[in-house]
Amino acid sequence: MAFFCNRMSSLPLAASPAAHSTIPRTNAHAQLAPEDPYLSYHDVRLTREDVDTIKSDWLTDNAIAFWEEYLEHEKLHAYPKANIVLLRPSMAFLLMKAQDPLSLRSALPDFNNTSHIFLPVNDCRSVDVAEGGSHWSLLLVSVIDGVAFHYDSLSPSNISEAKLVAHRISQLLGKPLKFINLEDSPQQENSMDCGVYVCLLMQHLLISKLLQAHAGDKISMSMRGKEVDATGGRKEMLRIIEARRKEGERRRSRSHSPYTQGSKSRSPPRIGDENADA
Repeated sequence: MAFFCNRMSSLPLAASPAAHSTIPRTNAHAQLAPEDPYLSYHDVRLTREDVDTIKSDWLTDNAIAFWEEYLEHEKLHAYPKANIVLLRPSMAFLLMKAQDPLSLRSALPDFNNTSHIFLPVNDCRSVDVAEGGSHWSLLLVSVIDGVAFHYDSLSPSNISEAKLVAHRISQLLGKPLKFINLEDSPQQENSMDCGVYVCLLMQHLLISKLLQAHAGDKISMSMRGKEVDATGGRKEMLRIIEARRKEGERRRSRSHSPYTQGSKSRSPPRIGDENADA
């Protein structure tokens, strides 16, 4: 069965060839403690631990939030007429746990003109556990069609959580949503790649489907036959982080701030609002 939403070219889910080069472990990285900041990128501050999880572990909330910031600022930004929201993992989790989702309205984006919402879904059951849970999946809400598409790389692990998030979003939007669990979602081969699948599927659905379509187009939301190169995706994410870190260091070295040569500040390299206090 084919599933469609309004609004198609194909972008491989495998990473670019450059992503397959090995990311060197720099001296700066080795000298940092796990909790030390590694890169400030707009509204996300990555720690060394976040970066380490991207190498070969279960992705943290912060690592996925970084990827959403990257897509938002470096991909989605080129389409000013697009009304697409990439909701951060922390807000998606609060939304799932809120008894009254309307109470979160002031903390959430204005969805009045939104066409689509991406939400990373986590199976953590306790609000008291930092970085809890054991599985990530992706919910894509087509507001204009009234459909919530669920992509689970370990299906049907997160189906109950995804249905709950879809229900909460439905309450916020004030309109019913039809829930569709995409049975043809690419499936992971280990227990650690779920977050990487979320990031790569989000990129594919955003860039290759939604942003390439014209108004009124019917877009197939099926992922049948698509393959995800999780290892290549991890390397691509690390390559992007290292490139932004180097750019942040370059900008800082040219500034007249206290962080110029000779400074021992623990403030990480920054991209976005470089003049803000660390």
